[in-house]
Amino acid sequence: MKKETKKSVDTTAKKKDIVENNNTDIVNETKPDAVVEAKSDATPKSKSLIIKLDDLVPFKDHPYKVIENEGMLELTDSIKEHGILNPLLVRPLEGEDGKYEIISGHRRYAAAQKLDMKKVPCTVHFIDRDAATVMMVDSNCQRTELLPSEKAWAYKMKMDAMSRQGKRTDLTSNPVGGKSDGKETAEIIGEQVGESQTQVRRYIRLTYLVPELLQYVDNGKIGMRPAVEMSYLDEDTQRDIVDRIIESDDTVFPSHAQTRRIREKAAEGEISYEDVKEIMDEQKPNQAEKVSIKRADLIKYFPSSYTPEQIIKSILGILETQRQREQQELQRKERKRDDYAR
Repeated sequence: MKKETKKSVDTTAKKKDIVENNNTDIVNETKPDAVVEAKSDATPKSKSLIIKLDDLVPFKDHPYKVIENEGMLELTDSIKEHGILNPLLVRPLEGEDGKYEIISGHRRYAAAQKLDMKKVPCTVHFIDRDAATVMMVDSNCQRTELLPSEKAWAYKMKMDAMSRQGKRTDLTSNPVGGKSDGKETAEIIGEQVGESQTQVRRYIRLTYLVPELLQYVDNGKIGMRPAVEMSYLDEDTQRDIVDRIIESDDTVFPSHAQTRRIREKAAEGEISYEDVKEIMDEQKPNQAEKVSIKRADLIKYFPSSYTPEQIIKSILGILETQRQREQQELQRKERKRDDYAR
């Protein structure tokens, strides 16, 4: 009996050697007990492949724009000369046999299309969409040229994915939903991307803006604080703001104080386009024209001991005296004209 047991053990060990000498990626995909092990592993299984460009699909609703700018031109030239050095991150697309969804590398993918490349190197991650969403945001968040709209949608997508993961109970999900160790999801995201929790929430508020207003934020014509205030307005009121901006030929944009007043007015009840126009057309403190004169141009007219305040006071005094003289001269001419009329 002991001999038979030893023989059985040896046979098992031999089978194990055969399995380990085979391609482990293939084994993990086909062997049922290996699938269970993959689910319990904190790190998703991945492998490197060369994939046809036609088999790659952009990540659905990904927030990152592929802009034809100088950076994109440099990337394309680099790939043309050296090839793609950093593989694209992809995952198998559910329901599409042989197709892969791009997690990270949309700019490299666009450059490869321009260069008429047929295949590109990829790292395939066997993960679900929520995990892919988190990976997509994490792999792009360190880019310095991200637009406010890109950050806004990226943070929102990641927060939604993390929240769903927190509600799920399967072993492949990472339970970091609404709270983790007493931390809000926005705080966790903030720590990962180098933003404060408040700033993360501000960015997410931008996703409630109509596209035209969000574009103005990207262009730098509307600041973050007024944009956040406008995000609480209904679509009709936001459209009224857009209409007033267009009507002014993009010269009138609401300040933070004005957007707060519009929001307060809207909270009181119905708010009309005329109400929005009236508030937006008020002159902002920073819109008043300023006149500045260099101290070097003034010092020759005043003692060197004069402070800037003394110089300003003296100038205003001289101007006031001049104004009074002009008024007196005007009154003298009017009296002379009246005397001549008689």
